[in-house]
Amino acid sequence: MSAIKGIVFDKDGTLFDFSATWEAWAEAFLLRVCKGDRTQATQVGNSIGFDLPTRSFARDSIVIAGTPAEVVAVLAPQFPDIAKPALLDMLNEEAELAPQAEAVPLSPLLTALRARDLRLGVATNDAQAPALAHLNGAGVADCFDFIAGFDSGFGGKPAPGQLLAFCEATGLPPKTVVMVGDSTHDLHAGRAADMRTVAVLTGLADAAALAPLADVVLPDIGHLPAWLDAQG
Repeated sequence: MSAIKGIVFDKDGTLFDFSATWEAWAEAFLLRVCKGDRTQATQVGNSIGFDLPTRSFARDSIVIAGTPAEVVAVLAPQFPDIAKPALLDMLNEEAELAPQAEAVPLSPLLTALRARDLRLGVATNDAQAPALAHLNGAGVADCFDFIAGFDSGFGGKPAPGQLLAFCEATGLPPKTVVMVGDSTHDLHAGRAADMRTVAVLTGLADAAALAPLADVVLPDIGHLPAWLDAQG
């Protein structure tokens, strides 16, 4: 088996705890787009798999693994007076403001991974602008050699375009790269790119859903160094 030389991370649910970030985003966005009408916001939230009264996502919510454009496609019929680009702008603006809770302390972990001469990347179905805002807010954007959102020109997951673009940018063969994520979209993308896949449980998917697509399921990315050591 080829030595591991690179790691591509999903962002939400992997680098950052999903619930802490996106529950706050969903409430803020829904109340904004519904102009404070909680009854309407509750109904709209249900359409994207978010329960406003309990501030919780359904496991099959389109927000979990979908792109902002896919979320907008569901929302748009409910807001005929708002153009899709304006809805997308509103969604991304609220995403940039969403609070970020690191899944583990990111700076020491990423610094330690780079000390192993690993190339690091981020492939997210979020838009690139919020992704950069979140990574800069955590002080770790400079740890990555490559950062791509769904709108960066490589498509979104579960297609492998972002991951193959990472390989092109770094010169690494896919077989030497690991895709780390919390959703089946992440793992499907990794498999499609011919990478090894690592699942983490800091999103909303459980081990039973992720294990069939993963080489290993870890509690969180803090367990990566020990797993890497075990690969020889």
